[in-house]
Amino acid sequence: MSRGTTYPTSQELAPVLTDFLLRAFPQQQHQAVAKLEVTDLRLLTGGASRQTWSFDVEFEKADGQTETLPLIIRGDPQEGPQGFMDRSLEYRVIAAAHAEGVLAPTPYFVGDDSLGMPFFIMERIEGETLPRRLFRDAQYAQARQVVAAELGTILARIHRVPVDKHGLGDLPAPQGTNTAAEEEIARYEEKYETMAREPHPVFELAFRWLRQHLPQEIERVFVHGDYRMGNIMFGPEGVRSVLDWELAHIGDPMEDLGWICVRSWRFGNDHLPVGGVGTRRVFQRAYAQAGGWPLDQQRLKFWEIFGNLRWGVICLNMTQPYLDGLNPSVELAAIGRRTAETEWELLHLMED
Repeated sequence: MSRGTTYPTSQELAPVLTDFLLRAFPQQQHQAVAKLEVTDLRLLTGGASRQTWSFDVEFEKADGQTETLPLIIRGDPQEGPQGFMDRSLEYRVIAAAHAEGVLAPTPYFVGDDSLGMPFFIMERIEGETLPRRLFRDAQYAQARQVVAAELGTILARIHRVPVDKHGLGDLPAPQGTNTAAEEEIARYEEKYETMAREPHPVFELAFRWLRQHLPQEIERVFVHGDYRMGNIMFGPEGVRSVLDWELAHIGDPMEDLGWICVRSWRFGNDHLPVGGVGTRRVFQRAYAQAGGWPLDQQRLKFWEIFGNLRWGVICLNMTQPYLDGLNPSVELAAIGRRTAETEWELLHLMED
């Protein structure tokens, strides 16, 4: 396939993928593969930062047994901006979480250069990721009763993933004497100052508030980094998998607990602050009972305020190309409108 093409076609990718799997499967299965076929190969998402392909692979072993696996390829485009985390590290992150009993996809293979892009292959899990369907559809009535507690239990396991055991020392982490909170504030303040074309006094007040209320850093642990409803796959019975691990890093565990309470993830269910599916009490109790780190309500408040500010800055960042006339996407323009929502919530939280 041509490296000049941002995304290969399925016709280009299929034979190269088949060749890679014929080499990779014997190493995993510890026996030769007599026959292997890739079917239903399709691109699920586009965008500049990464691409996701879905496919099935049916293979026949030398002993005559056949097996079909539903799989996903996560890869970077051949040209243009890459993702937040390189694919080999993301593979190792998911492998570590899966090995420690976290509901994460089974990782199968980390790629070589045969597909013309960095990639890895993992299990495809069927389910739903749209929060509004969880909130409203009758088939998810049972899930609505258990998801909040399940999310607390899962997050406790994520925060107990032993970094050294799994060789994850190259994850992003605070440098020198800086705390995780100080580094995150500095990073998003730089983004804000770079992208904002007009003043946002609420954001500037929030940055000041955060610097005046820096929490004591008690522990540094493995953090998911984007633990919110849009990255949770669920079924009628409850949570099935945690997705999108490319923002994982070493930091304050309270960061994840604050992020999932950002107002924008509730989609109108404001009486249920944990992702629109549960109360803080149910979520935090499950987290504590599953072995999570000691809860500190002041640190939690700090990270919830930071989370709303972070999302507000991201909204500015996403809508600026539309305002600058570089991208006509109505979706980007609509996301920009959510900036006001984060400003309102920040005022409310800081006043409390």
